[in-house]
Amino acid sequence: MALPDLPLSTPSLLFPTISLLMLAHTNRFLGLASVVRGLHASWQTTREPMLLEQITNLRKRIRIIKQMQTLGVLSLMFCVVSMTFLFFDRQPGGQVAFGLSLLFMFGSLALTLAEIQVSGRALDLQMRDVKYRED
Repeated sequence: MALPDLPLSTPSLLFPTISLLMLAHTNRFLGLASVVRGLHASWQTTREPMLLEQITNLRKRIRIIKQMQTLGVLSLMFCVVSMTFLFFDRQPGGQVAFGLSLLFMFGSLALTLAEIQVSGRALDLQMRDVKYRED
């Protein structure tokens, strides 16, 4: 089954989306890095187990965000490859590269969803600590 021709403008539609995703991922990463530094300093002085749990959770979140960023960059790169193929009238290569770009973007979004779930667990840890201290 032959796919319809892909216009050069179609992959370019993903550029703003991918750029915004990358900006959001980078902001999350920078925010978490700041929190980790603060928690690490607190943990060094208090050795409180809850802080260690929070740091472990944040380490996992940072790892996920790095993977999200990697997939986002790959998505952008394959958009460029797709546009290059299409520019030189190589439809099959452009279509495959664009399809891969979409898959990488989907992966990045799926990891975003996973990171949100891990983030929720971090808040649960914090709330559990508050409840524990109130008793």
